[in-house]
Amino acid sequence: MRSDAVNKGVARAPHRSLFKALGFIDEEFTRPLIGIAAAKSEIVPGHIHLDILAKAAADGVRLAGGVPVSFPVIGVCDGIAMGHEGMRYSLPTRELIADSIECMVMAHGFDALIFIPNCDKIVPGMLMAAARLNLPAVFVSGGPMLAGRRRDSEGQKDSPITLTTMFEAVGAVGAGNMSEAELTALEDAACPGCGSCAGMFTANSMNCVTEALGMALPGNGTIPAVMAERQRLAKKTGILALEVLRKDLRPRSILTRGAFMNALALDMALGCSTNTALHLPAIACEAGFSLDLDLLNRVSAVTPNLCKLAPAGRAAVEDLHAAGGVPAVLAELAKKRLIDPAAPTVYGMLGDALKGAENRNTEVIRPLEHPYSATGGLAALWGNLAPGGCVVKQSAVAPAMLKHEGPARIFDSEETAFDAIMGGKIVPGDVIVIRYEGPRGGPGMKEMLAPTAALAGRGLDDKVALITDGRFSGATKGAAIGHVSPEAAEGGPIALLREGDRIVIDIGGRSINVGLDDGELARRKAAWKPLPPKVSSGYLARYARQVSSAAAGAVFKAPGAD
Repeated sequence: MRSDAVNKGVARAPHRSLFKALGFIDEEFTRPLIGIAAAKSEIVPGHIHLDILAKAAADGVRLAGGVPVSFPVIGVCDGIAMGHEGMRYSLPTRELIADSIECMVMAHGFDALIFIPNCDKIVPGMLMAAARLNLPAVFVSGGPMLAGRRRDSEGQKDSPITLTTMFEAVGAVGAGNMSEAELTALEDAACPGCGSCAGMFTANSMNCVTEALGMALPGNGTIPAVMAERQRLAKKTGILALEVLRKDLRPRSILTRGAFMNALALDMALGCSTNTALHLPAIACEAGFSLDLDLLNRVSAVTPNLCKLAPAGRAAVEDLHAAGGVPAVLAELAKKRLIDPAAPTVYGMLGDALKGAENRNTEVIRPLEHPYSATGGLAALWGNLAPGGCVVKQSAVAPAMLKHEGPARIFDSEETAFDAIMGGKIVPGDVIVIRYEGPRGGPGMKEMLAPTAALAGRGLDDKVALITDGRFSGATKGAAIGHVSPEAAEGGPIALLREGDRIVIDIGGRSINVGLDDGELARRKAAWKPLPPKVSSGYLARYARQVSSAAAGAVFKAPGAD
């Protein structure tokens, strides 16, 4: 066993003495050492309960004859970090998570691994670590939060609410459409307990995608956090860890190009977060190959959007679970061979999850022959404004905004754009441009949920477009186009825009352009000077020097790469 390096033989007597300080007995040195990377913390609602799941997974490991040892992993709550300096740190933690897990695993001789993430950057960070280390590994997430409830305007029935509701309510208060007392009532109801925020936001998107990648048991993405079924899933995952170790089943044998094609197909059917367009390429990079935005569009072109979960619709992830979960969605896609059921997983083949799968609510999961749209939830756009591409969650865009032309309203930070929205300075038809918020320029590629939600709260999400070299929360809706590449800090065309330039957006045609000819863009580029760095010390400064473009997944560049 790999753990022999830390606990076998005369030379390892000092090591065994340290293990015995942890309470080990001699019999445990003859059994596999299973590392449990659990991101439990008391600052993230999606992670507050992960110690319970870590214990359940450890129970499963012991039932199967292994020795479980847990260790902590950091994680930022994107909701709490949103809209201030803290959001610069969210995406950069993905690389820290992968690197720190690598350090812990390589230092301590684990034979196999169980990963217990839940929220936005923790899931891809752990998947990147699993692919990099390539040791037998399985995943079990913390599960989604239940939706909050409020009475409808007539007071007749409960309506589901999520964190999106809260951010949009801020805009409604600013517009005078909601009182602060009503805001407080929503605040008390929106997030009723533990779990990842209740819509198809980034965390739940990535946990569902982990199922399609084959790295977790069915139910990983949708079983609510508060259900005992989630603890049972964790216990089964602990047992499964010993099985994948016995079979020497390693992540890179599962995380194949076919697995990523399955994941992209599920992504399109569910209407997942635009952040998956950052994270899937980053995970694929660790697995040894590349994914690009062109592949995203090719999959989207043939994969219908079957679900409109919050923020695109009213249903929450608990409703998706009740309707049959990820297996039911995959079963619909399998009808036209839009997924490969023979793809390997940690429990067999992906098709094994489809046996007995049933679509129990055809409004939550539309049948393949009656989709919400014929193409997938995400789209990549190109043009003279984004030669390297950009991404939009087209399933959450109002039909009237799928084509839009308007004047550019230029902002060099999220904060100035938010102030302009709240101050009533944005009018129907505008195209808000938020730049110098990319991976390098931010630095850290902040999410822009505050401005997009403020637009929605003011009734402008179907009248105003927003483009940025930053990114968006999975909770964002509207014509919000992010990941514009090259970013402003690299001198991309978005840096050359001026107030009033005409922006032309055609989501169906997959294009985004500014009404300037090549000569004018070249003249502006020759006169362009970058803004001074927003951060000049600490981890973010190092991150800005190392990070690649959003189009490449915002991964760290190889040594020597420019």
